[in-house]
Formats: sequence, structure tokens, C-alpha cells
Amino acid sequence: MDEAQKSRLFELADLIAAVGRQIQATKEGVTKEAWSASDIAVMRYVDRNPGTSARAAADATQQTSSNFSRSLRGLEEKGRIRRETDPEDARRVRLYPTARAHENLRRLNDIWSDLLDGIVSDEDEIDAMIALLRRLETGIADKTRARR
Repeated sequence: MDEAQKSRLFELADLIAAVGRQIQATKEGVTKEAWSASDIAVMRYVDRNPGTSARAAADATQQTSSNFSRSLRGLEEKGRIRRETDPEDARRVRLYPTARAHENLRRLNDIWSDLLDGIVSDEDEIDAMIALLRRLETGIADKTRARR
């Protein structure tokens, strides 16, 4: 990789981080509770994969078992996640978002959609950005797992 490419990739990562911080800051209007990066990662995964196992969620969020357990306990205490025994194997536990979590997600949907409305409005452009960001998320996660 040459220096110009290295510089462009750094700028891309820096801008993604800056936009992420701005978007995350608006989340404070949804809930007064403190959310760690671990909590956000766990909640995001469980929201998108209801009924997942704790092991799958910990692996997907690339967290150590102690950090994952701490986040999971906190999210349960806040009423965001519930555990259910797997009906096919009582030794396993499945994780589900609660109604309270769904309500927060709905409010975030409204806030974040309003935030971006008018800044990005072309449907093809939005679809292209979503595809790029999904590819980045998957690629970064894959690289991180490969380094472990």
C-alpha cells in the first residue's frame, strides 16, 4: 500500500468514527441510562438475532466472556434483554430483546432518520452507502477474528 492510499484509508476511518460519534450523541435523547460500547454491541446483535445464544452473541461482538457477561447482566437489569431456556436443550439459554428495547429502537429509528433526512436523500446513494458500510463492518470483523 502506498502512502497516498494509506492516507485516504485513514481519512475514511477517521470520518466514519467522527460521524459515528455524532450519531451516538443523539442517542442520549432516547434514554438517560449510560450505555457502554459493549452494551451497544450486544444490544445491536440481539436485536438483529433474537433467540441467539450467549456464546454466539459474545463471538459476534468479539468480546471476552467477562466483558460480555457484564454487559448482558447490565442489559437484563435495565430491562433490555431477557433470557429464556432453550426448549430443545434446557442447558442452553436464548437471548431476546424486550418490549422496552423495541420501544427504544423505535425511538432511535425516528431520531436517526430525522437526523439524516435532507442530508442524504437519493435512494441509490443511500443503498450504496449501506452496502459499503455493511461490507466494511463484515470485513473489519473478519480481519479482527483472523488476528486472534
